[in-house]
Amino acid sequence: MKKTRPFRMRMFTIEQSHASMKVGTDSDLLGAIAYGGSHILDIGTGTGVLALMMAQRFPDSHLTAIEIDSGAIVDASTNFAASPWSSRLTLLHTSLQEYAEQSHEIFDAIVCNPPYFDKSLECPDPGRKQARHTSSLPFDQLINGASRLLSVGGVFSVILPPEVKDSFCSICAKCSLPIIAEHNIRTLPDREVKRHILVFRKVSSLSEVQDIVPLTLFHCMYEDNGNITPWFRDLIKDFLIGTPTIMQKKF
Repeated sequence: MKKTRPFRMRMFTIEQSHASMKVGTDSDLLGAIAYGGSHILDIGTGTGVLALMMAQRFPDSHLTAIEIDSGAIVDASTNFAASPWSSRLTLLHTSLQEYAEQSHEIFDAIVCNPPYFDKSLECPDPGRKQARHTSSLPFDQLINGASRLLSVGGVFSVILPPEVKDSFCSICAKCSLPIIAEHNIRTLPDREVKRHILVFRKVSSLSEVQDIVPLTLFHCMYEDNGNITPWFRDLIKDFLIGTPTIMQKKF
């Protein structure tokens, strides 16, 4: 196996030689924006970067991270043990489907950087296919599992591209998970929205949905000249070392 260089953050380091999916912009954005709580679940933790960012942001929280890929488990285990928050992190080698069926834990916040590519675009590499494609965790199974594991009033944060946003939100609405916040992110001012960070809240009845007015925000990562925007700089200042250029932060 080719050795991959560690990804160094301000307060922790990510070893990523075994995981199929390396640290990327999606996790950076979601980890800095996702809603938290006292008991947080990270679904499909990969290298553990998202769980570690949440642990840094929410110092009174306990985090449970689940992952199905054995290579990613190796990296996440190393990264959790070496972090300042190892006592607040629990790593489990299991699928969401198994965990939701067997666990009695209830969470007040769930985060997930989910697989979202369809079968027509599947990758030949088995590890990357499992991490990136909905065949490994279809939206309905992800959303039903999240709804089952959330307390009433709990929040579920995800990052998605525009082409799957509507279908994802539709399933969430049917599972008593109405949207309460939508962060629409562009790379440059004249570009289309590239990613949506969506936050859903578990309600006890669908009648509560009528009283919810979602927060809708638009953000841009870079100016026309390629310089980082004040919003993006402020968002990542506690996590990333140095100032990323637009070439470094491609989706």
